[in-house]
Amino acid sequence: MPATRRTLITGAAALTAYAALPRAGFAGEARSPVVATTNGKVRGYVQDGVSVFKGLRYGADTGGARRFMAPVKPEPWTDVKDALAYGPASIQTGKGEDGETLSEDCLFLNVWTPAKASRKTGLADGGKRPVMVYIHGGAYNGGSGASPWYEGTKLAKRGDVVVVTVNHRLNAFGYLYLARLFNDPSVADSGNVGQLDLVLALQWVRDNIAAFGGDPERVMLFGQSGGGAKIATLMAMPAAKGLFHRAATMSGQQVTVGGPFNATKRAKAFLDKLGIKDLAALRALPAAEMLAGLKAVDPIAGAGGVYMGPVLDQRSLTRHPFFPDAAPQSLSVPMMVGNTHDETRGFIGWDAKAFPQTWDEVIARLPGQFNARIDIDPETVVAFYRQTYPNYSPADVFFAASTAGRSWKAAIIQDEERAKAGAPAYAYQVNWRSPMQGGIFGAPHTIDIGLVFGTLDAKGSIVGTGPESVAMSNTMSDAFIAFARTGDPNGGSLPKWEPYTLPRRQTMVFDTVSRLEDDPRGVEREFFNRVPFTQFGT
Repeated sequence: MPATRRTLITGAAALTAYAALPRAGFAGEARSPVVATTNGKVRGYVQDGVSVFKGLRYGADTGGARRFMAPVKPEPWTDVKDALAYGPASIQTGKGEDGETLSEDCLFLNVWTPAKASRKTGLADGGKRPVMVYIHGGAYNGGSGASPWYEGTKLAKRGDVVVVTVNHRLNAFGYLYLARLFNDPSVADSGNVGQLDLVLALQWVRDNIAAFGGDPERVMLFGQSGGGAKIATLMAMPAAKGLFHRAATMSGQQVTVGGPFNATKRAKAFLDKLGIKDLAALRALPAAEMLAGLKAVDPIAGAGGVYMGPVLDQRSLTRHPFFPDAAPQSLSVPMMVGNTHDETRGFIGWDAKAFPQTWDEVIARLPGQFNARIDIDPETVVAFYRQTYPNYSPADVFFAASTAGRSWKAAIIQDEERAKAGAPAYAYQVNWRSPMQGGIFGAPHTIDIGLVFGTLDAKGSIVGTGPESVAMSNTMSDAFIAFARTGDPNGGSLPKWEPYTLPRRQTMVFDTVSRLEDDPRGVEREFFNRVPFTQFGT
């Protein structure tokens, strides 16, 4: 891959970056907290009273002969490694965050900790702070832990918690299931190595986070969109058992994963697109050229690029996360399941011109939004919404129906299966409207990220910085922090938040005035129960 600004931050460029770092932290040596990890010593910097470590290596290079193989720990080092800049993200379509480096060597994580440093103990000050590990979205195809929306300084400082973000292998590098195409033990885990990367990262947290002032017995996973789906999948992976103690899925669910036969058909379509027939040639292909295989038409969906995601391979995954029930291994893990009222308003590029204008347009466009998740007559859907909400415009109906049928349905399944098992989730729905363009996008997909992290002024933020934005952010941040600390989101400014039980379906509605509501949008839930839901990619 071509060199970028971030690849050049090593060597002489790193010295320049180091000289510009804030001068606070150690008395007399403010800018360079050093921590001894199980791999070797690392040096971070201090920002606004929080010690920051970026680009901490938790796994060895996954390129070359190790492509498609389960991750392994890195070789230890004896010098002190600078942890001043984000590590590379997984190879993906696009440029990553602000032109960050993309590489197969991408097993890096980042830590923000408010632990106070001393010469004697470093950052291991005995604080035993809750640890909040964020898994990024972007489906299973893109993204990284380097987004300015996930910058952990404000959250760490507000909650006296340790915040971690992580990179892992994506798309074909993390989820190309080759086990049934090549009789080679080196690809036996290929369909789930992206998930196994996350397991390795959590093992690193278990073994090292105390040195950063965190409590390895209070690790919370939280993630939005694809990040939430990865967390739900981890809840069914035996290798992940015991590595985390709370879980929050934010507009991202995984009811079922891909079956081995469909995953094999997808892998074959991928290889055919590349014109490759043997494993050696596939491993020798330059990483950037592999991305062309993702343009193959998905043989199961019959449209779009070929799907890559976790696979029921009977190795890493021996059952589905929430089918036929909630995975028993994680029933003891307190869970939070969230969605936003207007998820799909965030899928059209923030362009009001893309709003449907007529009922015929809504009918024509709805099947593409449902995208095989549900199979229902769009005219029937529109008639139901027009009768139920007579004041809704065509755009209102389009976004309400596509949200209910596309992503919210899976969140309800997770809530219901937890309730049936006697291990309820804390359900939430964000109704608070983004102030963008006068609020026309409602509460869209991704709105809860900035509110929880407190990154209101980050590049591209959709939450605004006004008093209402600050108040909503404080409320959501405090609930997530309380959940990380105790496994219960109560204790802040919210009314009492009860877990989701049947038949009440208690849900916290986050809004200017938040409230606990039984079965919000229940009439829509009952309507879409007419047809089964299919997790996309399965």
